[in-house]
Amino acid sequence: MKLAPISEEPQKSSYDVVIVGGAIIGSSVAWFLSANPDFTGTALVIERDMSFENTSTSHTNSCMRQQFSNPLNIQISRFAADFVRDFKELVGQGDPEVPELFVNHYGYMYLAGDEEFAKTLRENQVVQAEHGAGTKILSPEQIRTQYPFYNVDDIVCGSHNLIDEGYFDSGTMFDWWRRKAREGGIEYLKGEVIDVEVAADKVQSVRLASGQTISCGQLVNAAGPRAAVVAAWAGLDLPVEPRKRFTFVFDAAEPLDQDLPLTIDPSGVHVRSEGDAYMAGCTPDIDPAVDYQDFAMDGDIWEEKVWPVLANRIPAFERIKVTAQWAGHYAHNTLDHNVVVGPHTEVTNFIFANGFSGHGLQQSPATGRGVSELITHGSYQTLDLTPLGYQRIVDNDPFIETAII
Repeated sequence: MKLAPISEEPQKSSYDVVIVGGAIIGSSVAWFLSANPDFTGTALVIERDMSFENTSTSHTNSCMRQQFSNPLNIQISRFAADFVRDFKELVGQGDPEVPELFVNHYGYMYLAGDEEFAKTLRENQVVQAEHGAGTKILSPEQIRTQYPFYNVDDIVCGSHNLIDEGYFDSGTMFDWWRRKAREGGIEYLKGEVIDVEVAADKVQSVRLASGQTISCGQLVNAAGPRAAVVAAWAGLDLPVEPRKRFTFVFDAAEPLDQDLPLTIDPSGVHVRSEGDAYMAGCTPDIDPAVDYQDFAMDGDIWEEKVWPVLANRIPAFERIKVTAQWAGHYAHNTLDHNVVVGPHTEVTNFIFANGFSGHGLQQSPATGRGVSELITHGSYQTLDLTPLGYQRIVDNDPFIETAII
């Protein structure tokens, strides 16, 4: 099938839908629109850098979990797990080139270092079980039996799930979403939006750095850490800013003899298996918003924070060697660390898909489906994402989620 073009010149001056940002969220919306038989309009994805080199998508750890405290977040992740499992069938539709997605279900292991957090984990496990997640609360003795490499002398309990938790091949999902969206007629434009025109409480058009103007019926903000800039062009406020997160890949002189679950230490440092190697990451102790172009590493954070925590929690990691490292950006929602999805309360054809705060990859299937339903039908048809809508920003009413990394 012929692919719609990736061009530097728009094919038309007007589209029913313009999606600003072509990384994982924008391309999820694009694919779900293309796959929706009820969507008969035209759509254009505008992306400033088709290499996606500095996007959150390219810097992801590709993790997926069911261990949230809010039922809606659990349902979002449950759909993602089902979608990844059925990816070949859902996206391929008989195309033999579309692969199965690799998934490693070694789970998350939250470790509680005090009774307060242990109580939170136990309460969360009840909610997770009610919504189909396989989370179990483990005593230190049970953790030590199943995973002898941990030091759990200072641990009260752990929360672990081996069903539909771990990491998956998000890069292949992203590649095929883009390809299949284009096969379905969605156009991609290499260009930079620099303004959004609003009149009579409706988005009318977007203006490009090239000087061109493109009219649109609906605009989807999928601009990742830059989402607040796109909103501001339309005169709208969005509490999303780029925050820097650090990732390290390392080899161990004494490799573990079993997979390492994605372990969240009480310090906040997290670590997991990455094939034959390991991947660790953390939030800096001082965590300000950063410049959109700032991807510089902190030269001290490995030696002063990450390595000491790893060596304490997993003594075999006393002798390890970093083989790769990078800094990426979270699209951080300063109100409540959760996605803002759906229309603006007044400019109703401006649709948000922003502020994932590190959960974008695993929440992209449900977000793409939901936004495509809004565009096509005017309302959610499957999972109701209304509690994650913009109204809570207006009301300064946070969406409560206690399981934030």
